[in-house]
Amino acid sequence: MEGSIQTLKYRAEEILEALTLDEKIGMIHGNEFFKTKGVPRLGIPPLSMSDGPMGVRAEFHPSEWIPVGNTDDYVTYLPCNSAVAATWNRNLASRTGNVLGEEARGRGKDVILAPGMNLKRSPLCGRNFEYFSEDPFLTSELATEYVKGVQSWDVAACLKHFALNHQETQRLEVDEEIDDEVLRGLYLQVFKDVIDNSNPYSIMVAYNKLNGEYCSQSKYLLNDILRKEWGYEGFVVSDWGAVHDTVKAAEADIDCEMSVTDDFDDYKLANPLKEKVLSGEVDEALIDKKVLRILILMLRLNMLDDDMMIRKDAPYNSFAARQDCLDIARGSVVLLKNEDNTLPIGRYNIKTKKILVIGENANRIHSNGGGSAEIKALYEISPLMGLKSRIGGAAQVDYLRGYASTIVENVAPNGTNWQALSLEDGGGKTADGEGADQGNCGCEGAGGNGNAGSAGVNGSGDGTWKDIAEYRKHLRKEALAAVDDYDYVVFVGGLNHDIDSEGIDRKNIDLPYEQNELLEALLDKRPDTVVAMIGGGAVDMTRWLDKCKALIWMYYNGMEGGNALAEVILGDINPCGHLPETFYCKAEDSSALSVGDFGDPEMVHYREGFHIGYRHIYKENIPVQFPFGYGITYSDFEISSPSFNHAKHTAKGKLTNKSDVDGAEIIQVYRLPDEHQDYLELVGFEKVYIRANSEIEFEVPVRDRIGVGKYAVGFNSRDLIEIE
Repeated sequence: MEGSIQTLKYRAEEILEALTLDEKIGMIHGNEFFKTKGVPRLGIPPLSMSDGPMGVRAEFHPSEWIPVGNTDDYVTYLPCNSAVAATWNRNLASRTGNVLGEEARGRGKDVILAPGMNLKRSPLCGRNFEYFSEDPFLTSELATEYVKGVQSWDVAACLKHFALNHQETQRLEVDEEIDDEVLRGLYLQVFKDVIDNSNPYSIMVAYNKLNGEYCSQSKYLLNDILRKEWGYEGFVVSDWGAVHDTVKAAEADIDCEMSVTDDFDDYKLANPLKEKVLSGEVDEALIDKKVLRILILMLRLNMLDDDMMIRKDAPYNSFAARQDCLDIARGSVVLLKNEDNTLPIGRYNIKTKKILVIGENANRIHSNGGGSAEIKALYEISPLMGLKSRIGGAAQVDYLRGYASTIVENVAPNGTNWQALSLEDGGGKTADGEGADQGNCGCEGAGGNGNAGSAGVNGSGDGTWKDIAEYRKHLRKEALAAVDDYDYVVFVGGLNHDIDSEGIDRKNIDLPYEQNELLEALLDKRPDTVVAMIGGGAVDMTRWLDKCKALIWMYYNGMEGGNALAEVILGDINPCGHLPETFYCKAEDSSALSVGDFGDPEMVHYREGFHIGYRHIYKENIPVQFPFGYGITYSDFEISSPSFNHAKHTAKGKLTNKSDVDGAEIIQVYRLPDEHQDYLELVGFEKVYIRANSEIEFEVPVRDRIGVGKYAVGFNSRDLIEIE
């Protein structure tokens, strides 16, 4: 029952008094890979956790990184957090959290380890697809609704990773050196905003160090800031394997240690802690504080005593959840170019025509990759299936692979799941742009990183090829020879979870697998080719971007992603997604690399301060492929008469749809740099729906911590109209 925190404390204190030392210690560390130990004699169940954020993970054996393998843990596969951010839609963020919370409850989980809250400081972080945005306001606004959705089902959301987990390279040991003003005002503020606005019941502490001290043992981060300054009274859990020292972890306000090894009684907060208590080195009162917070969490979730009778029941794999997935996916598709009205193709136009679909990503499944985000999806609609099923025999649709990724082993030698080795070698490295062996990367209980649908060099039906370059040349030649025989050509490429994955960072933002060579030649022959890119973050498309007339971007978009993409291409829906991050021309244009030293395995300096993402781009006037907030539609919108209502603190104006197509647009409000703040900052946004050939008045609430300044409004961070 969710009551006043003081009422919950009274009940928790009564239970705490009845616990023995051994029982209390059993509650603050893993007794299985995803569970703590319960206290049956008092009716206290284990605390059951599961990875998110794209769905509830498959079941593993309690002490082996081997999937149970039953048929009852297939789940709804949700769009990744970057896709949710691309909707710029608070309601869709809430529906995402609602589905995740419902399915976690249906699967018997108490804590779902989501959402990922770290900002996209660099385009090279391998885990960027799990995070919302480079912008703190967009992140906090959407994450707030996400958390509310999760927790509406008596399941705890878990904000992660607190704090500064912005690279996977050596993430277990890397030290992050940052000015305190920047730490608090940018990277911690986004967590605080979500805590203040949605009351998340749990937080996960990051692996890395902060100014020389592991986050999991940092009194400054956990005791001083999180608990004392912010007054956070929720449950704090370590990332899996992040605790290093028994005494320091006992004294820090972290409540539970989880890890990836099966020596549960030897965890730092297990028998070693008991020994420290018995010897007098650690006060048992420190353990009581941790257990008290765990008991409060259980009371909040209606897990104890008669409260269990009122705990919500929930289904999973419901029809409603699948509809939510489709709606979220539809809202996240970003149209980047549409010269000569190449799109949409239109259903009437394709009758009796021939369509050629090219590209490995058209036929690839992404749900079963990415580290701890991997999902045992009930199904996943690929772009190829989405197109063919929606065209429904009205046209001939053929497929050619066009390019090939490399074969990637998904388990370590001798069949050991890569999670078992995830604490070795610093816990992360850099992908080479051709995929990466994940044997040494770690995560919150991640398992194998399968890639069904990504046939390797010998798996395409084209015979045996020993040389990957020759095989790609063959695929390229085959595709180029065929395109003139088709009325329409659709290319689907981009990245995959061999590159976008926990435990590895990208070396650059190059488009891998010789896709550039194929696209340059393809667009020379067929400039009307529709190009769709799928991935977790920016890729360099500059070699062929000027030749391309129609370009679509889609993040890993859940089980209905292929249908959503097909609907945009065919004109069944009007795209309305906008980029939640900057698409740089090259990685070095990011301030994390040009000013800071992202990727250093030992010490990372945040020298860029507050100037990350579009803030740095705006200040230095750096050209980009596409700016933060960018996205176009099949409609033609225009803003006029912008003004600012100081009494209501809102931006106002008129929005006109000058086209014959109903659509939606994102009104974005930015605070301009001035003497008080030397960077551009998003301070308001709203999605506005408008009929064809019509005009409406809009009003966007503005959040501005300073309270004075000049503002601008627009559809992205580059093309702005200053409000006088």
